[in-house]
Amino acid sequence: MKLVFLVYLEGDDRAVEKLLDESGISGYSQLPLEGHGPGAPGWYGDIPAYESRMIFALVPEVLAERLMETVSKCTGCQDPKHPIHAAIVDVEKVVTSGLPPAPPAT
Repeated sequence: MKLVFLVYLEGDDRAVEKLLDESGISGYSQLPLEGHGPGAPGWYGDIPAYESRMIFALVPEVLAERLMETVSKCTGCQDPKHPIHAAIVDVEKVVTSGLPPAPPAT
């Protein structure tokens, strides 16, 4: 299993939903985030915070790789300076409340 993360601007919600659908990922969790970054020289040292989102999902490796491929081909972001970011994290073990852990794969 893999844990996939997507971080993107709030305005790209529909594009990200399409990426997940095209990748075969239908179950995920979504969180609102406040993004920060450096601003241009002048009156303000930082840009105002921008509204972002993070999605994460626990998926089989094949779906995680499919999502990475789909995200890498995406060109329809709201702001090219703030692309959709995707990451995969290896998952060593998964348990579900009320159920015994699955035996290790051999």
